[in-house]
Amino acid sequence: MAAGSVNPFNLSDSEEETERRPDGADIERSPGDGPQGQTTNPFSPQADSEPAVLLLSSSRTSPSVEGISVATAAVAAVGGNAETRVPVDVIAAQLLRDQYILTALELHTELLEAGRELPRLRDYFSNPGNFERQSGTPPACKEQGLGPGGALNRAGSISTLDSLDFARYSDDGNRESDERVAVLEFELRKAKETIQALRANLTQAAECEVPSQERKNFKSSPEIQEPIRPLEKRALNFLVNEYLLKNEYKLSSITFSDENDDQDYELWDDVGLNIPKPPDLLQLYRNCGNSLPSPRETVDVAVGVEAGELGGNCISQQPLQKPETIQQAEVVEELEYQISLLNNEKQSLAEQIKKLQSEIQELKRNVSTPLAAGTETGQSQADSAEDRASLDNGQYLDIRGVTEAEEVKNSSTARASAPPAPSTPHHATLKPPDSKGPVQFDQPNRKLSPAFHQALLSFCRMSADSRLGSEVSRIADSEESVMLMLGRCLPHIVPNVLLAKREELIPLILCTACLHPEPKERDQLLHILFNLIKRPDDEQRQMILTGCVAFARHVGPTRVEAELLPQCWEQINHKYPERRLLVAESCGALAPYLPKEIRSSLVLSMLQQMLAEDKADMVREAVVKSLGIIMAYIDDPDKYSQGFEMMLLSLGDPSERVVNATHQVFIPAFAAWTTELGNLQSQLIPSLLSRIEKLLKGEHGLDEHKLHMFLSALQSLIPPLFAVVLQNAPFTSRAKLQGEAPTIEVTRFPRPASPLQDVATIVGSREQLALLLQLYDHQLLHEGTTGWDSLLWVVNQLLPQLIEIVGRINVTSSTCVHEFSRFFWRLCRTFGKIFTNTKVKPQFQEILRLSEENVDATAGNGILTKATVPIYATGVLTCYNQEEDRKLLVGFLEDVMTTLSLSHAPLDSLKASFVELGANPAYHELLLTVLWYGVVHTSALVRCTSARMFELLVKGVNETLVAQRVVPALITLSSDPEISVRISTIPAFGTIMETVTQKELLERVKMQLASFLEDPQYQDQHSLHMEIIKTFGRVGPNAEPRFRDEFVLPHLHKLALGNNMQTSENKRIDIATQLFEAYSALSCCFISEDLMVNHFLPGLRCLRADMEHFSPEHEVILSSMIKECELKVENKAVGEAQGSMSIAASLVGEDAKTKFLSKMGQLTTSGAMLANVFQRKK
Repeated sequence: MAAGSVNPFNLSDSEEETERRPDGADIERSPGDGPQGQTTNPFSPQADSEPAVLLLSSSRTSPSVEGISVATAAVAAVGGNAETRVPVDVIAAQLLRDQYILTALELHTELLEAGRELPRLRDYFSNPGNFERQSGTPPACKEQGLGPGGALNRAGSISTLDSLDFARYSDDGNRESDERVAVLEFELRKAKETIQALRANLTQAAECEVPSQERKNFKSSPEIQEPIRPLEKRALNFLVNEYLLKNEYKLSSITFSDENDDQDYELWDDVGLNIPKPPDLLQLYRNCGNSLPSPRETVDVAVGVEAGELGGNCISQQPLQKPETIQQAEVVEELEYQISLLNNEKQSLAEQIKKLQSEIQELKRNVSTPLAAGTETGQSQADSAEDRASLDNGQYLDIRGVTEAEEVKNSSTARASAPPAPSTPHHATLKPPDSKGPVQFDQPNRKLSPAFHQALLSFCRMSADSRLGSEVSRIADSEESVMLMLGRCLPHIVPNVLLAKREELIPLILCTACLHPEPKERDQLLHILFNLIKRPDDEQRQMILTGCVAFARHVGPTRVEAELLPQCWEQINHKYPERRLLVAESCGALAPYLPKEIRSSLVLSMLQQMLAEDKADMVREAVVKSLGIIMAYIDDPDKYSQGFEMMLLSLGDPSERVVNATHQVFIPAFAAWTTELGNLQSQLIPSLLSRIEKLLKGEHGLDEHKLHMFLSALQSLIPPLFAVVLQNAPFTSRAKLQGEAPTIEVTRFPRPASPLQDVATIVGSREQLALLLQLYDHQLLHEGTTGWDSLLWVVNQLLPQLIEIVGRINVTSSTCVHEFSRFFWRLCRTFGKIFTNTKVKPQFQEILRLSEENVDATAGNGILTKATVPIYATGVLTCYNQEEDRKLLVGFLEDVMTTLSLSHAPLDSLKASFVELGANPAYHELLLTVLWYGVVHTSALVRCTSARMFELLVKGVNETLVAQRVVPALITLSSDPEISVRISTIPAFGTIMETVTQKELLERVKMQLASFLEDPQYQDQHSLHMEIIKTFGRVGPNAEPRFRDEFVLPHLHKLALGNNMQTSENKRIDIATQLFEAYSALSCCFISEDLMVNHFLPGLRCLRADMEHFSPEHEVILSSMIKECELKVENKAVGEAQGSMSIAASLVGEDAKTKFLSKMGQLTTSGAMLANVFQRKK
């Protein structure tokens, strides 16, 4: 509320307490300071406008302006002294006397809500006789504006009207119903007002959902746009939907309303809240450039500005003619802005007051004054100190800077409250403040006995028997006594403060804990600090941590160890994870302020215990971050092994957030320490490599999770390793910046996982890194690596060991190939293109000699069949994407494909390369180029390999490339003179049928497959039939239903029927095996009744005939499948839920499953080839 405005009804309990303080009169101005009934709030209307309402800071309903005038007159009549507060009873009496009944009723209601009922108003409004006219007319029938004998107008309170007995006014009973209708109308009006008030409260709550700290940030930085509020979002949603409907965007409107289904777009009141509907979007757009300028730009704000001095945008004597889009929120925002300006000005004035007071104190210490003049001087200084204190207005003054004048003022204040001692002289002089003697007071010249005097004073209601009474009766007279008093009172205050507001006590607790002389009390206060909030959220924990750091800076390492750390230790096993999280975070925050012995012993042990035992992910994450901070302050080399163990423990954590924190914080900090110790290249990296080698030699198979763990740690060590190479280079002494620093390409380094993995951060600055990189490239190109031990270690020890490890991993493990590929890619990108071309590629090329002699066709253990091929292709050759790099990659893949094909070696290494590269669409064209090289190759073996590689590539390539590049190549190969090449194209054609949706493309593929099945030249091609049946079983369940129904099932039926007439027993068993697997896969699909009768069931019966001769154990499965299909056909329940149940699922509850499993365990050696019939072929 602006200075000068008075609300005589706004008397809270806190204001009554202010009323009792000696200086309470300085806080609020008297109503007599200005014109009656007029407020100086620049945003309030004038008092003489009848419907105006005062803009007050109180949340309760304000009385009418007329009531304010009367109340102000009453105040002025009682006493014009600015120091006097008017009793509420006097105001109530004046309102009743002048017949301001509604205003009195408002006052009575507010006092009832505050729990301070006034007897005068209670008696008045509880007496129905006060509302009767002399003629006996019921109050409900009276008109407004009656004279002194009139009653309450229709806008009175419900309770008052309900208290009247309407029946006694009725002579014939007919009027009673009319009166009741009037009362019900009144109650309806009051209910609507209540709804409006609730809507206003909801509006305020919705608009205040932005956290207070964020609002402060937006106000202090206007260039930052404040996020949208829920109320604004709902209003904008309504307007957007209305715009879409008006402009015939009906589908967009439906979609928009579906995406925001929590709102009713037919009713503006659902936006709710007590706001009028703004114009539509078109009108808003047309008027957006005509809005009034912001008051903040046109009005100079100053203390005490008059209402008429502000611009017309802020004040108007008439109702404001603003557009509806400018809401009252603008006024509130302007008020808050002015308040912030005034607060800043108040703070600056308070600082000046402090400075002046300290200067006055220094002057008084240097100038001695006669004792006789002490009283007068003290009195004048007390007056001036009171004036200064009133200007301070809430600023805390340093307790060390209390002036003598303030002490005199306190003495004069105490004179009014302390009981006089009868034995003291009746007239004593006030001693100077510097003296430690007791304060003396003027005594009356009376002859009362001491016993009578004491008995008389006993009627003063003072309580000194309780704990609080004794604290109140003792006034602190020094800093130490203040601290003692706070130490005694705070433990009783904290439990009675709301949990949401307890962080407001943190400064008080910390200040007392810092300055309190008793160790036991300090311990109790710090215990209160750590237990202040049961489950502190992020903001509250940050506040407590900030306080702990401030405490640590103030008291030093010894007291931090003795007082703060025990509090952390007590909370280490607390049941709430938020409290344990506070402990973990505080260990890192306090690390710089602890003794170095404690950092590397107690704190490290605490964090290690929490990392190993705590069950909450967020706690372990905070532990890992705090461990990273501790690593920056440990200087004990003996703790290296403990740090390494904790790094492995955190890397193996099951929580992804803990592992991420390890890579982002702990490993960079630990690597920085090992670099200082000189252990990065000698211990840390070799230790991880040895663990990887041990994993690869394991007898129980490779643990891919541990391999990923160790390899990711090595990857996080690449930036610090490169920094070591730069900082120990021969040119480091010449790396002095002169002039403008060279630039670094944006893509020079891979994106770091955190700022701690940025090489520029490790080196010191981006300018220093740019200079070192320039010298690094020059050294590699022109001067070599002589004398460069750190780089020679990378070239001669690290790279050969890594290449050897790569040769040992399983090439079929896509996870391992991907992990090592990413590692080499990051290594080459970090060390640069020159290093990659001159140091990395030659070592790989030396091992990968592309010749047939380098492939062992019998054992298949040549280097080209190992994972070295895909890792070199995808991890090294793809680091840089220049034209020469792409040509080198194409040539390498072509040579590998040719060499492996001609050597009849396994193609796993080539497949792994295609899978890894095919995951990136940027390499699809390149891979198609390699495959076309195989299509036109002179060797049929190479053409077969190329055809099989198309199967891997089709799944990731877009349909345009499939149509333009893949299908033509496959058509070419399908007419190859060699039958083996034609057969090799079948899996690729099947994959196209599984993944492509273009009808023309599918028809082409379908025709090609039909030619394989129907052409007489292929009737006796056993291998072709095997490949087709295998392909049908693989792609049939996922292919287009039409293709499956019209092509796959009929041809499987034909193949099964033809197999019954096969004369070769081995060929018949092979075909039956593949048919069994194909029918098992297709049984999970929905099959229509016609297909079931015409193709599926006949094919199963043919297959059962084969299995009866060669594998009776599987006849049970086939018979069960046939029986189930026949039941489905008989019941004609294809469209029902039970009919759509898959055959495989229906077998679960039958005895056939048990029989089948028992039979599978009894398979003889002759039937062992059928043991894996249910495994999907890769």
